[in-house]
Amino acid sequence: MLPFLRDHHADPGRLHSEGRVTRVAIEDAREQVAALFGARPREVVFTSSGTEAVNAAVWGALARARAAGTGGHVVTTAVEHSAVLESCTRCAHDLDGLTVVGVDQRGRFDPGAVLDAIRADTALVTVQLANHEVGTLQPAAAVVAGARERGVTVHVDACAAAGHVPIAFDDLGADLCSVTSHKLGGPKGAAALLVRRGLRFPPFIVGGAQERARRGGIEDVPALVGYGAAAAELLDARLEREAEQARALTERLATETLAAVPDVERFGDPVERVPHLVCLGVVDVEAEPILLALDQHGVAVHSGSSCSSEMLEPSPVLAAMGVDADHSLRASVGWSSTDNDVDAFLEVFPGIVERLRRLRTT
Repeated sequence: MLPFLRDHHADPGRLHSEGRVTRVAIEDAREQVAALFGARPREVVFTSSGTEAVNAAVWGALARARAAGTGGHVVTTAVEHSAVLESCTRCAHDLDGLTVVGVDQRGRFDPGAVLDAIRADTALVTVQLANHEVGTLQPAAAVVAGARERGVTVHVDACAAAGHVPIAFDDLGADLCSVTSHKLGGPKGAAALLVRRGLRFPPFIVGGAQERARRGGIEDVPALVGYGAAAAELLDARLEREAEQARALTERLATETLAAVPDVERFGDPVERVPHLVCLGVVDVEAEPILLALDQHGVAVHSGSSCSSEMLEPSPVLAAMGVDADHSLRASVGWSSTDNDVDAFLEVFPGIVERLRRLRTT
């Protein structure tokens, strides 16, 4: 990214030599991202975030359907990211225009139930590939196949899965798929909406002809270059290796925490999950004081979704699962995490929980 932060500042839409340098950099990044996700380069539409990619998919699919007079009903699930649920709610004409399908206690939706919710006026089905809070992998491929058979546009939110499990857009068969950079070690401020070849719909952001007139706005060249570089590193046999390492670390963290601390439960599917994330529920102790106490010991964990936790409200994902939505703790590992990081967590977590529980009883 450094040459494009320091030396190459030209608008990639210009024809002069400086502009061609940045244009080539963007197209190289497009090829790298396409290769990681099993897509064609022309199917990659760069955006500023996964949230924007999701909004572009939902808005574009519904605008396309309404222009064709084919209806505006949407089917989604109760554990989707807020970007999906809020964009669906905003774009649906009325409450009858949105069907939200429930999930089981592991946060997994039933593909049959999702497909049964499709109506004659359904314009879009949007489901996730992996849950962003509890890590459960979803049967998205079955939904994609069924929706396509019914002639309904289908979007898969793969932001939480990207870079942690293999994704092959062509094999998945979805019309639209959202993938983001920072989840796989790239910079924030870069993401992509994968758009099936031949699918045409109006852009969500207008005012420019960038991205082949599919997304207006000058491109963030350094961020996109970083996204491409991160994708290329993962493609080079690192994804599987890092996934194995992450799974070992999170499994150890979960197993030893449950053994050391009473009244702690694990949320989500313990097997069919993304490898880097584990979600725990601590009975009788809210998440905020645990997070603050861990932070004082140099341990950074999280509660809920990165887009909703600042509001300190109960997790809507856990509420939809029918489990304790007020006391969740989400720990994740990255490419730099080691057993020493898990040791640091295990060394202080039991004592923190014990002290906080004691305070509740005094």
